[in-house]
Amino acid sequence: MTVMLEAQNVGKTFTLHVQDGTAIPVFKGVGLTLSAGDCVALTGNSGAGKSSFMRMLYANYVCSEGSIRVRHGGDWVDMATATPRRILEVRRRTMGYVSQFLRVIPRVSTLDIVAEPLRMLGADADAARDRAGALLARLNIPEKLRSLSPLTFSGGEQQRVNIARGFVAGHPILLLDEPTASLDAGNRTTVLELIEEAKADGSAILGIFHDGAVRDAVCTREFDITDYRVAAYG
Repeated sequence: MTVMLEAQNVGKTFTLHVQDGTAIPVFKGVGLTLSAGDCVALTGNSGAGKSSFMRMLYANYVCSEGSIRVRHGGDWVDMATATPRRILEVRRRTMGYVSQFLRVIPRVSTLDIVAEPLRMLGADADAARDRAGALLARLNIPEKLRSLSPLTFSGGEQQRVNIARGFVAGHPILLLDEPTASLDAGNRTTVLELIEEAKADGSAILGIFHDGAVRDAVCTREFDITDYRVAAYG
């Protein structure tokens, strides 16, 4: 299988500047390979750094040491050292991220928020909205709500919008941070179907799934980041 992401000797230390520069090491020496068609469960004890590692892969957090190489088209990009412009290119074309929280611009409709990743790839506006609408329908967001801002929605509805936005563009790499945490059984099943479809299309997926049944249903293997936790951190 084609390798899509390689993290080598990755480490993270947080520096608390408001507390005289106190350094808190979280983990070090992390090595992970993610291939097309993989769905790997990122596991570990509470506080082991699962979400931090995910944010480092997406370059939301600075990588303290090591490299995070992503296959971007015909090139390899190290997210630990890439320029901001290069990182934005990778996010636009290669790496999607479903976080636990939906961040939106007020007064932008739900339909346009979900369609935006496809529009950024150059898709026709109507085609992008059609794809967005189809995903929202699968995730039980009524058509009458799609012209509204999701800021008015419940937490579960916002999470479903977030999931639709994450899957709409068919990114080759997907990072999923607890995508089913706020969902009922029916919508959880839909998300599992979307993950299986993405796997079949060749996407490489890394996810945090606290629900063991969800992990068992879609994941090809587990990666326990607790093994790389720095002892001094606890």
